[in-house]
Amino acid sequence: MNQAVSVLGATGSIGTQTLDVCEKLNIPVCAIAAGRDAAALELQARKFGVKLAVLNDEAAARDLKTRLADTSVRVASGMEGLCEAAAMEEAETVVTAVVGTVGLLPTMDAIRAKKRIALANKEALVCAGRLVMQAAREHGAEILPVDSEHSAIFQCIEAGRRQDVKRILLTGSGGPYRGKKREELLTVTKAQTLKHPNWAMGPKITVDSATLMNKGLEYIEAMHLFGAKTEEIRVVIHPQSVVHSLVEYRDGSVIAQLGAPDMRVPIQYALTWPERAEGPAKKLDLTKVGSLTFEDPDTETFGCLRLAMETAEKPGAACAVMNAANEAAVGLYLEEKIGFLQICDLVTKAVDALGHLPAESVEQVLGADREARQFIYAMI
Repeated sequence: MNQAVSVLGATGSIGTQTLDVCEKLNIPVCAIAAGRDAAALELQARKFGVKLAVLNDEAAARDLKTRLADTSVRVASGMEGLCEAAAMEEAETVVTAVVGTVGLLPTMDAIRAKKRIALANKEALVCAGRLVMQAAREHGAEILPVDSEHSAIFQCIEAGRRQDVKRILLTGSGGPYRGKKREELLTVTKAQTLKHPNWAMGPKITVDSATLMNKGLEYIEAMHLFGAKTEEIRVVIHPQSVVHSLVEYRDGSVIAQLGAPDMRVPIQYALTWPERAEGPAKKLDLTKVGSLTFEDPDTETFGCLRLAMETAEKPGAACAVMNAANEAAVGLYLEEKIGFLQICDLVTKAVDALGHLPAESVEQVLGADREARQFIYAMI
């Protein structure tokens, strides 16, 4: 647990909770990276005594350099800086908590540098899962999941043998609109969408949780992380967010991982595996939880989940197109330029139009990503 950590996406929800875990467990942090928040990154750089601080935005990076002029912290910027933080020699573990396909190139650089990757950037696997996992095998890099569901699956699989797993049961809360029908979603507001019943997350993932696209992305992520076929994964809605996922074995045993809805639990396990330590996360008290319920998802109302599950089986860049189109559409929704239901409609059109594009290299994946975004913006 004295291994140095590099945190990409340090000012976001996962990043700040990662730094909380590092502080409580005395894990050194050698590099931090974020988008454009120079003030927040300055405070983190000083607090953790990092060697490298990176902002993707070049103007913000110049501001950060001025702020840290009285320190020995080196400041870098852009994708080059992100990739440097990901492959930094001092870092034994890289937490990839940036949002979107911006995380793909740094993840690949971390793999080539043979790092342990605590993966919170699910988009890297959604867009280029085959390429990422193949590179990890070739370079001997460890990829440990940070998503609560995938961490749960990982822990449940440790209870047996992978070849004995019959099915993965991927749970989801159902988001703020669970139980509502399509006509009820015509007038929902941005404020309502951003009020998740259980989790405190960034705006993009909170919208994805409301549309159930996040569960669709996790479905695809699980396929790549655990080498699972689509018929081996079932999505189950679990409103209490206490059972984070389950694994069914061929003898009929079902192993579940439970915990309070606190992301510091899966973050910490990715940092300390195979060890466990007393950490800062909230503890689960089953006597205060009450009942635990499970139901099938409503894929008619929440078409993003159905679209993702269908796209998961398509070849080429279909998943990359879907992910990029969704990022663009969610961005437009957060700017209040489109309505809630338009997100799924636009993403579906993008997949239909561009899903045939090839994805034999990272460059082709990123090309499909750009085309999908342009397609969405041209529709508005």
